[in-house]
Amino acid sequence: MGGGIVGERRQLINVAYRLLGSLAEAEDAVQEAYARWYALPDPRRDEIANPGAWLTTVTGRVCLDVLGSARARRERYVGAWLPDPLPGRAGRPHGTSGDPADQLVLDESVTMAFLVVLETMTPAERVAFVLHDVFRYPFAEIAGVLDRTPTACKQLAASARRRVRTGAPAPAGGQAETVRRVKEAWEAKDIASLVDLLDPAAVMTADGGGLAGAALRPVEGATRIARYMAGIAEKAPGLELLERPVNGTPGLVARRAGTVLTVAAFGLAADGRVARIWVVRNPEKLRVWAGDGAPSPR
Repeated sequence: MGGGIVGERRQLINVAYRLLGSLAEAEDAVQEAYARWYALPDPRRDEIANPGAWLTTVTGRVCLDVLGSARARRERYVGAWLPDPLPGRAGRPHGTSGDPADQLVLDESVTMAFLVVLETMTPAERVAFVLHDVFRYPFAEIAGVLDRTPTACKQLAASARRRVRTGAPAPAGGQAETVRRVKEAWEAKDIASLVDLLDPAAVMTADGGGLAGAALRPVEGATRIARYMAGIAEKAPGLELLERPVNGTPGLVARRAGTVLTVAAFGLAADGRVARIWVVRNPEKLRVWAGDGAPSPR
């Protein structure tokens, strides 16, 4: 049973990251679930027919508590709070190390656009939606996590689903080409080309966490964003831009002297122009990124 329990870790990390948007918090939640498992008396553990389901329920409850307290903490956060960006894992099988980022499956449920919409949900909506719609847990099991009836959990998931339909654009085709053109225009400080690539109502949100320079409020409008980006390029000589997958979709990484300073994710409008840019500069959220913006070989 011990090996099976350890083998559940990858699934639990995937659940917890989607619930919390933070790698560190996800790992802490999973560690807490395991600590509670091993704290059970042997006879009680032997009574549990499905340890994986038990661990998922406990992880979900821990995440629910974290989400409840996160709102107050994020009100004290300097500037906007964004989920932790994840590097691509091309060529590396999942689960090859103890690093929680290595355990994560990159799919549509971890794109930055999707995670940002999850942040707008109540904690109960988020738990019901993620467990049911993403991981296909039955509402009868989710009821045990939320301490509500299966019918109430179903209603929570339906409410969350409506938020996703109105708030999270589906990953658009051609994003890699659009991001490449943004990179080229940014490097050239070509404001006119940047404006052409941006939706007129585009919004850029930056997360510096008070630890790195970043706009404290969203920058709105194609022209303002283009000028802001050109200004950054002007003030940052030696900054190198790299095309890299961010949370499974094409994005950009900025590094200087081998250190990743910025990770940018993009959301496209229906016409293929950039509608949203999410910029993470908080160094605590960039630890998982290797020196060149791609995973280092192990």
